[in-house]
Amino acid sequence: MKATFDGKSLRLGQEGISLYESGGYGRPEKGGIRLAPEEGLYLLWRNRIEVADHTFSGLLADLSGDTGFFRRYLVYRDLRERGYALQTGPHDFRVFRRGDRPGKGQSQYLVRVRAERDLVDFDQIVAEVATAGNMRKQYLIAAVDDEGELTYYEVKVNHLAEAGPEAGEGKAVGEAYGAVVLVRPAEAPWLAAEGYGKLLDAGEILLSPVETLYLMDAGRLTLVRGGAPLSREAYYGIAAETDGELGEKAIVYADLRRRGCGPKTGYKFGHHFRVYTAGLQHSLLLAHAIPEGTALPMAAISRSVRLANSVKKKMLFACVHTDDIQYIEFARIKL
Repeated sequence: MKATFDGKSLRLGQEGISLYESGGYGRPEKGGIRLAPEEGLYLLWRNRIEVADHTFSGLLADLSGDTGFFRRYLVYRDLRERGYALQTGPHDFRVFRRGDRPGKGQSQYLVRVRAERDLVDFDQIVAEVATAGNMRKQYLIAAVDDEGELTYYEVKVNHLAEAGPEAGEGKAVGEAYGAVVLVRPAEAPWLAAEGYGKLLDAGEILLSPVETLYLMDAGRLTLVRGGAPLSREAYYGIAAETDGELGEKAIVYADLRRRGCGPKTGYKFGHHFRVYTAGLQHSLLLAHAIPEGTALPMAAISRSVRLANSVKKKMLFACVHTDDIQYIEFARIKL
């Protein structure tokens, strides 16, 4: 069957209805069906249609004015070859369960296509994941590298526990040496018991800046410097001079603590926190705090997920907004 190309999409006459009914290709319209560019090029590659005045390479050349077209085509072709029916849509593709197709059955995935160097806007991700959840769909990112290899990631909100156990009542006094805070363990044995700080050889407990701020906000830690009281605001100013991410890190640390988690530095994993839950001796999560308006390269996200997988942890990006924190989990999946 022969299609015509109008520069944006392809059209088949009445004979094209069989493609829609059998495989879910195109969208019906008066007198035939209209094919999205990815569908048309795939069917031409499969020798299931002809396109007037166009070879495969000629049609590809005409469609390549859209710089993102070829990687979308690669994803479309890959999913079709895996046995899925799909349609183009606002999230690049809407993918149906195997055996289902448009007009018959429900879609399972909303797929967004990204190249390895594309920036991933986390504000957009949070909104699109929420939309997918409201539609009861799984949200996927199909990442395409420079050699045309595809990796699929499921992206979802990780719903951590809403509230953890009540904070303890112990109190302590810490000595500040710049951003470094030391506490004598004999004066605050509860610190180690509750998972705060690190015991140094000199017999003192070193508190990180985020631990210090959290404990001060909870009214459980008082700071002094050179014998004089040091306020929370003054300490924050000192610590923030050498840590431009302290604000969002402190917010996420406090939120994780309130949820009953035990966050510790994740520096050796290249992220802000490794997170212990339910009294486990092994951390199961890595969390990285990112402020509102952040965009990260797809390649950086891929490295984070691979590293987390290699140490048997989940990778969470803690998106800090003015009134909420969304924990967005990226996980590689096989379709």
